[in-house]
Amino acid sequence: MTTFSNHVRRFFASPAGGATILLLASVLGFAMANSPWKADYTVLITWPMKLSLLGNHGPCNSAEWVSDGLMTLFFVTVILEIKKEIISGHLSSPRQVALPLIGAVGGMMVPALTYLMVTHGHPDISGGWAIPVATDAAFTLPVIMALGQRVSTGARVWLMALAIFDDVLGIIVIALFYGTAPDLDALIAAFIIAAALVCMNRAGIGTVWPYAAGCAFLWITLLNSGLHPTLAGVMTGLGLPATSSGRDIRRSTPLDTTASILGPVVTWGILPLFGFMNAGISLAGMSTGMLLEPLPLGIMLGLLIGKPVGVFGTTMLAARLKIATLPSGTSIKTLFGLSLLCGIGFTISIFISGLAFSASNTVSLAKMGIFAGSAIAATIGWLWLRFLPMAGHSARPSAPYVP
Repeated sequence: MTTFSNHVRRFFASPAGGATILLLASVLGFAMANSPWKADYTVLITWPMKLSLLGNHGPCNSAEWVSDGLMTLFFVTVILEIKKEIISGHLSSPRQVALPLIGAVGGMMVPALTYLMVTHGHPDISGGWAIPVATDAAFTLPVIMALGQRVSTGARVWLMALAIFDDVLGIIVIALFYGTAPDLDALIAAFIIAAALVCMNRAGIGTVWPYAAGCAFLWITLLNSGLHPTLAGVMTGLGLPATSSGRDIRRSTPLDTTASILGPVVTWGILPLFGFMNAGISLAGMSTGMLLEPLPLGIMLGLLIGKPVGVFGTTMLAARLKIATLPSGTSIKTLFGLSLLCGIGFTISIFISGLAFSASNTVSLAKMGIFAGSAIAATIGWLWLRFLPMAGHSARPSAPYVP
């Protein structure tokens, strides 16, 4: 019994634990959508939950509350992770930021162009160009952790920083391209609330609840502003102080307190719930040949070709131009394998697919492309790194990536 409990504790403490639960929840959603309980699943994810006080722009059912409401907390945790890395982690100097940031930009542009090339001549689906631009850190991290010493510490840091920047770029894309017609009054109100969060930070307010209240008001305001309401999580994360108030430096900072509270909630609750409610693709009337249609094919090729080409190409270009240095103790072949893993797109990709398209059959086709492309990218990337000779990881010395 003690051994079993130790295994359970290690599972919940490991990076693979959350990804495993997310995967199982997604598989459960997919299974229910293709089972005799399909009608019950549909009732569950479309359960009416409209609040009149939020007006016509508020979430109408349980799935929308998860995507538009609870996912706000996911974006809070993403921003908090970035702030921690910038303040005292692996992104605390320009040299540490440059390489993964450049790779993330390349990993956004090339997949988007790949998608647009494949879907050229189909203007009704051109709006899905951003679906293959994001790398899902929740699934990528467990894969590289499972590879152990085959992936150096510097390479692991590079990939995780790149995945974080991918999330940031995805958030920016959502804000700029997937909102509705802007409402000037609501935008002004949102700006005032965001400014208030910054002022509270500057004033040294060290309790969490004022920022939580500000996030809630900001979320409501953004519902009517034309911007996606989950941006409230981004702004709140940016406003949370990273230092303790007063003279007691041992006191937990608002950033650390929020991260410790939201981290488990997001990992073990919100993301699995999101996966469960969004992975329910019914295969009725579908066939494998449909993966060759422009929409799923554009997403798949964006993830499988556009992602590694964009990430690896711009990373090597930055190194050649001496803008940044490659991770220490990491061969070029290993970097290419990690670039293949960048094709694992799930959470943000599914999120954007729901914003890009309104027709359920179109969203289902997009999700098919996301699942197929991500699964193939994970398999190819893992096989490449798993069977790459260990000697290949001791390439010629390079300047340390983590000074």
